[in-house]
Amino acid sequence: MRRFKVTYERDGGGWWIARIGSVRGVHSNGRTIAEARRRVREALSLALGEAIAVRAEFVDDVHLPAALRSRIEDYRRVRATERLAREEAHEAARLLAPALVRKLGLSTRDVGELLGLSHQRVHQLAQR
Repeated sequence: MRRFKVTYERDGGGWWIARIGSVRGVHSNGRTIAEARRRVREALSLALGEAIAVRAEFVDDVHLPAALRSRIEDYRRVRATERLAREEAHEAARLLAPALVRKLGLSTRDVGELLGLSHQRVHQLAQR
């Protein structure tokens, strides 16, 4: 699989211009980034063949003002941290719910209340 850096820039009319600088003449546009990406993949297919374009991995370089780009990166970091915390909470509940139901004999409703889960979810976790 080949990787290609795709640069996206907005033109004066609000369209996204997508270019693959490493392949001469491969560029396209679209109203959205996704549309521009799809079209530049088509242009790559014409330049290098469909077999390469279909399997190509794109590395997006979306040109935005530096302050906004920095805020987007901050947002992505926060979302990644949130995802990891959610996974840790899920794992803790997976281990804790059955122990509270089986070992302490608590009802699924009480365990749900303690863990902030629905009693149905506690029941699912306790059955595993």
